[in-house]
Amino acid sequence: MKTILILCALVSVVVCRPEEYYSSQYDNFDVEQLVGNLRLLKNYAKCFLDQGPCTAEGTEFKKRIPEALRTKCAKCNPKQRHLIRTVVKAFQTKLPDLWEELAIKEDPKGQYKQEFTAFINATD
Repeated sequence: MKTILILCALVSVVVCRPEEYYSSQYDNFDVEQLVGNLRLLKNYAKCFLDQGPCTAEGTEFKKRIPEALRTKCAKCNPKQRHLIRTVVKAFQTKLPDLWEELAIKEDPKGQYKQEFTAFINATD
């Protein structure tokens, strides 16, 4: 009987394992500096669009964009959700043409647009 209880406990630990998150390496990235500097914001957009060079941070963010888009940032911690929402809103308001290019590049059929927009506008 003890063996069955121990086995059940082990299975529940594996099944209820905490959600895997992206690395917190860039959680302290100064997003306000980025969105407050149009030239810098444009450089990040060009990086994401494969139209210009990328910083180390830009390269890392660029790797995560497709999955974050498809999953509404399921692997993002709260700080990362804030960073993404802030940057996307800045792209949408300050660089709408580049935002549109990025949206088309990452979601050419628009299949994730509605859910991603809901994620961007959420406050959690």
